[in-house]
Amino acid sequence: MTGKTYHIRIERSGREFTVEEGESVLAGALRQGVVLPYSCRSGSCGTCKGRIISGNVDDGVYEEKALSAGERAAGKVLLCQARPLSDLVIEAREIAAPADIEIKTLPCRVIKMDRVAHDVMVLSLKLPQNERFRFLAGQYIDMLLRDGGRRSFSLANPPRQDNVLEIHVRRVPDGKFTNFVFGELKEKDLLRFRGPLGTFFLRTGETASATPQSADQPILLIAGGTGFAPIKSIVEDALGRAVQPAMHFYWGARSRRDLYMHELALRWQQEQPQFRYTPVLSEPRPEDAWEGRTGWVHEAALLDHPDLRGREVYASGPPPMIEAIRATFLARGLAESSLYYDSFEFAHVTP
Repeated sequence: MTGKTYHIRIERSGREFTVEEGESVLAGALRQGVVLPYSCRSGSCGTCKGRIISGNVDDGVYEEKALSAGERAAGKVLLCQARPLSDLVIEAREIAAPADIEIKTLPCRVIKMDRVAHDVMVLSLKLPQNERFRFLAGQYIDMLLRDGGRRSFSLANPPRQDNVLEIHVRRVPDGKFTNFVFGELKEKDLLRFRGPLGTFFLRTGETASATPQSADQPILLIAGGTGFAPIKSIVEDALGRAVQPAMHFYWGARSRRDLYMHELALRWQQEQPQFRYTPVLSEPRPEDAWEGRTGWVHEAALLDHPDLRGREVYASGPPPMIEAIRATFLARGLAESSLYYDSFEFAHVTP
């Protein structure tokens, strides 16, 4: 990049980095190994919210649900959209992440296409020989389109299985990439992707939260639809460790056919005493003969766990579910710093 360079300082830690003219604060931070919370990178989810303490920025383009007028008046911005017009001092939460995880652009070959539901395709992507792809369970990749666009999908396999990547693609109306997957893509075709991306991952070890989960309470995992994909990665990664955290997983879907890996989640529960699974259907069909929980998935979790003080919650799925969780869980004592979420903003559409 050419042009001006702006100096950015994070107030609490004193950490400094630079941002080039026209570059977002988030992009500059990530380029220099400073990991700030983010997900969609399109101004839609609100994950990267921070506050400008001094200096000026171009706010960029964003959705009001991600940053309200009141928040903007209080100096808050979305760091994925805010572009410096001067040196800045910001308030932002830094995330501990391994320094040796490298964001790469790689080719991959489709080696398996498994249609697990009427509108969900599981793709298995083989990396080049001798190539390994290090990531944290819960992160996502950008599939690179021929026209320069990108579509983002969470990785569903655990990091230890790093030579074949798994993504879950839900077909959406008028979705360019999803219609391509369901209508044109074939096994042995080549694709390209960039990653790993995102800060939705289980906080353990060197990435542990400063306010860790209470040891006598299970971590709550909540998924809506294909939000199951990053949760699958997180669970399979955790269950493969010598010391396994207690987890209670809630999976919300419309009808039984939308719980496209229901038997796998049941098997986790049967085989692991530290793991519980609660499926919740919002609109079960008569042929489902469903005798399980019904309603909204976040309400089922709150009914079982009404006091969320000292808890950690990981949620992934459609924006309305994430917004409902933010509104109701924080009111039940959950610390905002202990809520980790990945809002599926139409598969993270990015230019």
